[in-house]
Amino acid sequence: MNSNLNKRFWEVDSLRGLAILMMVVFHFIFDLNYFGIYSFNMYSGFLWWFARVTASIFIFLVGVSLSLSYARTTISSNCTTEKELFLKYLKRGLKIFFYGLLITAATYIFIGDGFIVFGILHFIGVAIILEYVFLRRKYLNLFSGIAFIAAGILLMSFRFDFYGLLWLGFIPNNFYTVDYFPLLPWLGIVSFGIFLGNTLYEKYVRQFELPDLSNNLVVKVSSFLGKHSLLIYLIHQPIIIILLLLFGFIDLSYFFPTL
Repeated sequence: MNSNLNKRFWEVDSLRGLAILMMVVFHFIFDLNYFGIYSFNMYSGFLWWFARVTASIFIFLVGVSLSLSYARTTISSNCTTEKELFLKYLKRGLKIFFYGLLITAATYIFIGDGFIVFGILHFIGVAIILEYVFLRRKYLNLFSGIAFIAAGILLMSFRFDFYGLLWLGFIPNNFYTVDYFPLLPWLGIVSFGIFLGNTLYEKYVRQFELPDLSNNLVVKVSSFLGKHSLLIYLIHQPIIIILLLLFGFIDLSYFFPTL
């Protein structure tokens, strides 16, 4: 086996670590505003852009990581048939989608109005499955990415009187949720990530020169966060809420009114 297949690209892990750190910071600010501890303008200006840039980086790296994973798997021949390859990504996508369903259940129980119906984990789970057919392509991902984003931007201008296509980007009238990532336009960001991954890391080889900063302390920390981004995403909100409870900023009666 090519020894190159055993290594990770530090720049990808590090950037993912930065994105998850940005996400934790944003969610902390969001919680302060949501629980009425401190008022922030979450729907315009800097914080609005900060949230979208953070999500875009994270979702873009989903595409890059899919490209790298597919290249490594096909070269190493760990999956010898097309069926085995598809099942690998189907299982991965369903696993992450299941985590999304757990978050749906938790937010429905604890916050009620605004509970997460189709958030970032639901989206990533479905995207991993749908994007499988594009993993071996290059320029098709560039063009499909443009089309997905354009369609999503167009849909944002409308509201609909049904909920069945909420996951796709058809936003219902008076719909409110604390986290919403429909396939359109966000699938386009994944497509761009796959395109860049297939271009800049073709055959799991970096196609450009880059100084080795993997031993830099900051890079080590951010890479560690990036390697454990899913776990961090799953636990960071409970930790933030527990800290707010411990420091007395909120109390249990918010979640359990009968107490």
